[in-house]
Amino acid sequence: MIKLIGAVLIIAASTFTGFEFARRFSDRTKLLRQLKSALQSLEAEIMFSHKPLAAAAYDIGKQIPKPLSLFFEKFSERLSKGHTSVKAAWDSSLDDLASFSSIKKGELQVLKQFGETLGKHDLISQQKHIRLALTHLEREESDAEDRQARYEKMIKSLGFLSGLLIVILLM
Repeated sequence: MIKLIGAVLIIAASTFTGFEFARRFSDRTKLLRQLKSALQSLEAEIMFSHKPLAAAAYDIGKQIPKPLSLFFEKFSERLSKGHTSVKAAWDSSLDDLASFSSIKKGELQVLKQFGETLGKHDLISQQKHIRLALTHLEREESDAEDRQARYEKMIKSLGFLSGLLIVILLM
């Protein structure tokens, strides 16, 4: 009886671990979709409402879910304090985002390049830079979707099967 309970617990724990690792793939895809939506909102705020960058970032931070909302709120807060440049505020906020989200190096590079141009150009040029960043993020999103389709189910199965292997070896 105790062996059976132990076997069930081992299989449940390894299956849960597999599902948690697989969740990272779907989290990345979801984050990229939200990021694209946030950049489109930023484009609309800049182009149509002509808000200052800090106010636009704050408004976007209130509209989108975490962890991106925290990114835009911190970016807005850093800009509002006025002790730093737009690029420095963007980069430090990106570093914070990277520490508590599933964002990868490719997306960070795209966003850092976008941060180089943020607030330095007229409206039309800024819109072109946003569109360029969106194009790069679409490429990263398709890569994330491919990886998710390829590996998510395998990792879930691997979690269950590794638990089953451990139980068989211990029996």
